[in-house]
Amino acid sequence: MAAEKQPWQTLAKAKLDSINESIPINWRLPSLPRNEERRDVTGDYVRQFLSKEEIEITEAVAPTIVESTSTGHWTAEIVARAFCHRASLAHQLTNCLHDTFFNAAIEDAKSLDVYLAKNRKPKGPLHGLPVSLKDQFHVKGVETTMGYVGWLGTFQGKQGTGKERVFESEMVQELRDLGAVLYCKTSVPHTLMTGETVNNIIGYTWNPKNRNLSCGGSSGGEGALIGLRGSPVGLGTDIGGSIRIPAAFNGLYGLRPSAGRLPYQGMPNSMDGQNSVLSVVGPIAPSVSSLQLLVKSLLSREPWLHDPLVHDMPWRDEKAVISKDQKLSFAVLRHDGVVSLHPPVKRAVEIVIERLEKQGHRIIEWKPPAHKPGLDTLFAAWTYDNGADVRSAFELSGEPMAPQIASLYGAELHAGPPKDATFIAANNVARREYQKEYMEYWNSTAELTGTGKPVDIVIAPVAPVAAGRPNGVPWYGYSGIVNALDYTACTLPVTTVDKSIDVLDSSFQPLGDLDKSIMDQYDPEIYDGAHVGLQLIGRRLQEEKVLAFTEYVAGVLTA
Repeated sequence: MAAEKQPWQTLAKAKLDSINESIPINWRLPSLPRNEERRDVTGDYVRQFLSKEEIEITEAVAPTIVESTSTGHWTAEIVARAFCHRASLAHQLTNCLHDTFFNAAIEDAKSLDVYLAKNRKPKGPLHGLPVSLKDQFHVKGVETTMGYVGWLGTFQGKQGTGKERVFESEMVQELRDLGAVLYCKTSVPHTLMTGETVNNIIGYTWNPKNRNLSCGGSSGGEGALIGLRGSPVGLGTDIGGSIRIPAAFNGLYGLRPSAGRLPYQGMPNSMDGQNSVLSVVGPIAPSVSSLQLLVKSLLSREPWLHDPLVHDMPWRDEKAVISKDQKLSFAVLRHDGVVSLHPPVKRAVEIVIERLEKQGHRIIEWKPPAHKPGLDTLFAAWTYDNGADVRSAFELSGEPMAPQIASLYGAELHAGPPKDATFIAANNVARREYQKEYMEYWNSTAELTGTGKPVDIVIAPVAPVAAGRPNGVPWYGYSGIVNALDYTACTLPVTTVDKSIDVLDSSFQPLGDLDKSIMDQYDPEIYDGAHVGLQLIGRRLQEEKVLAFTEYVAGVLTA
């Protein structure tokens, strides 16, 4: 007789208990401040629980860590223990982890120390570097839930496959070969298809800089963890802003590469097989140099030999340099014609423009083809199957969809059969034609820049908000247009919300109900202190150039 199926609540609680119990007793906080008691748990607040050495290690950027572990200044073991400790604190304060495998990580780190002592050289360019992973990567010995209760104890919802806890995603294998230390997997919203991080296992993941607000999504656990410096660099995915939204909300740099630049092979996904707009994998970190190190290292493994969708395109040093006497041209997108920017985001745009103009750079207004037709092709691709794939995952356990997901995939919204081949083909044609139209507009800016060349980089918001309110009204147009076009983009931390400056404009006139609803969510008191970030957008497969420009602009902002 088959065992009786357990209620989803029982399964979810057991998983949550296992996550919390995996934190060593001496790393557990005796009491946790409520969000309203302590909104900002970054900086000095979290440092009080760490040793001086742990602070030094965990606040170093990835290149510094690798240099130290590769020369013996720090052992890989000491570095791993420091980040495991800080990640444990981050989880207790924000609910950002789905799994920890600290013991395995420390053993891997010890092996790297032995390798260094024996061979007198590091194992690879990421020797001893802790790397956190969104819970979308398969790691040996660890389960992947992608936020679904029904995936617990299975391989992507299926039992008896022989892959449970033994299969590894392609990028995971490459990271190990490069010398990285893997130690935790971070929280995601079930389905991955929202800009907040919420599921029935860990609940809600909060923004550590301002716990009134969302950490973003769907790579939100990465954003919260790295925002608290519980990881020096992590990997997320992006099909509509899922790297850039949490990176911007948490004051971080996050790279959305074009499809086919980094390997996605062996990773689960929602609507797998939807190939009109591909999800991409990319890094998030507190510094551009950390992003550059990770991307360059991964490309050195020639991932195109193991992932059939990756382009044969090694790292291009010549495109990663900006000469001091080079005249640069920027464009700025102040409004997408649909949703207006909250006051702090609007101010961030003006800060960047002012600083670049002081450096003598020309900035033109970005007036591209209307974004709506491009976004329509993106949003259509998200629902080709009318939500059948994600609903089947919920049916495994009987768990409910979070409201943020039900608004997109609820059964009542998508009654009827999936879209047919004719519809999908027409959407692909519409997207291709839109990409061509946008391409020619970009080319036409050569007449406006004064350099004789088209605009180098577009400065744009990631979202109309500094961070989302829990279960607030979202707008993914600013981030999603990049996915529709398959452009490369990187986030840029700019400032923080200041309630004395970032006040509502009494003359604001909304363009429509959506615009009004999103502006109505802004409250200077609630948002005060939150990070404010933008994105720098380049053309397809310009990862080296976009990172170089991001590093340059970041330097201008901090000069």
